[in-house]
Amino acid sequence: MLKLTVKEGSILRERIDAILIGIHEDAIEKSPLAAEVNRLLGGAIDKVISRKGFTGKVEQIEVLETRENIPAGYFILCGLGKADKAGLEQIRQAMGRAVLRARDMGLKRVGVTTTAFINKTENIAVEDAGRAMAEGANLALYRFSKYKVKENSNSKNIDEIRFIEEERKSAAAVKIGVEKGRIIADSVNFARDLINHPANDMTPTILAETAKKMAGANRIKCTVLSRPQIEKLGMGAYLGVAQGSAEPLRFIILEYNGGKKGEKPVVIVGKAITFDSGGISLKPAEGMGKMKYDMSGGAATIGVLRAASMLRLPLNIVGLLPATENMPSGTAIRPGDVLRSMSGRTIEIISTDAEGRLALSDALFYATRYKPRWIIDIATLTGACAVALGNHAIGMLGNDKELKDRITAAGDKVWERVWEMPLWDDYAEQIKSPVADIKNSGGREGGVITAAIFLSKFVEDYPWVHLDIASTEWNDKDKAYMPAGPTAIGTRLILQLLMDAC
Repeated sequence: MLKLTVKEGSILRERIDAILIGIHEDAIEKSPLAAEVNRLLGGAIDKVISRKGFTGKVEQIEVLETRENIPAGYFILCGLGKADKAGLEQIRQAMGRAVLRARDMGLKRVGVTTTAFINKTENIAVEDAGRAMAEGANLALYRFSKYKVKENSNSKNIDEIRFIEEERKSAAAVKIGVEKGRIIADSVNFARDLINHPANDMTPTILAETAKKMAGANRIKCTVLSRPQIEKLGMGAYLGVAQGSAEPLRFIILEYNGGKKGEKPVVIVGKAITFDSGGISLKPAEGMGKMKYDMSGGAATIGVLRAASMLRLPLNIVGLLPATENMPSGTAIRPGDVLRSMSGRTIEIISTDAEGRLALSDALFYATRYKPRWIIDIATLTGACAVALGNHAIGMLGNDKELKDRITAAGDKVWERVWEMPLWDDYAEQIKSPVADIKNSGGREGGVITAAIFLSKFVEDYPWVHLDIASTEWNDKDKAYMPAGPTAIGTRLILQLLMDAC
């Protein structure tokens, strides 16, 4: 278990394995610590930079021995990029790369100070820097090795990251920031664990049990509805998705009441398809194993509720997860079938692989029961999102400008950036059905938009935003603080939105 500790003192006097130091590109600005290290080592930083091997670019790493001038064994220089462009994201990336290098070296205890990562011209509060450093480190060091017995017995781990501040006031502020960063990163990693589990170990029932256990430890009410209760609610669209699977569906309701009694809640609806085969409209075999990640929106929702409670946010927040598998069988829905949703609207099935919007439609309509302040749904909804935006932006669509603006600002802060796409009535023509009120697929053209328009029919007039994370939820290769695999993206974004709303 990684320890994040904060203390007052001088980092150069700490008995630790290494000290991490941020360096801006071309050393345009050296922190006081970097300047002192440069002096202690006879201009070693200047020499490294003059060789052009290390220039301080983002994510660059260089290791220097301390030559026993201080108790620590190494200095690990980490690039922050150009001083005029450096910010919290560059701090997260630098910390991520630095702690990974330290782990690869077999080091156990490393030390940092915020003054070695903040440029004098940046106007970054030490609390925010502490949070970014804690997030970057904790997210980068994440590993999922539950099923790797050999790796678990031989793996290298960092035991402690020690934050040392020379002034008591700074240490107090950094402690607050580090604790926030720890809670947020731990909650992201909690969501990553849920996504990483194979579908046989993360069924709707197991997901519900995990959510209930998390809720019990964090002052959150958890209600789990099974088939009879879901049938009584008339959730025909959601039930239609589930009817092909032998695994029973579970509708998970998480309620955190941190705000005033009667205050309108924020409702988060997370797609929780624990395995998506495509149903009768079967997906290609290649890549289907990754479809355990189709419950990522639900996992992010659980992560948000967990962190919100631990941070004691003064808000009322509800999480709704329509959990099920989407499987082909003799009982599965077929293309051409018509389902009746909880709202009363009938839906013609064009593709059984457009199942997420069916489950979400009933959950979104259920969300209106709370007369919410906002409704936000988050889902790995369309492959079309990757075609439209690649792997860097979350697709955002919604009916409320203020909420969209707030989400955009929050995304920029935590670097889970969104890009708005149009929700024009013109696209609604593609999902008109000749036999029902609406059909569940409008074809390939404008797929992200037509899927969102489908969802918009079930939120009534409440402020609502849809986040399509299908293109950003999985990394095929390691990034600075995002190891290959599920990213649990959207967790930090929605948390930042909620924190800004307090």
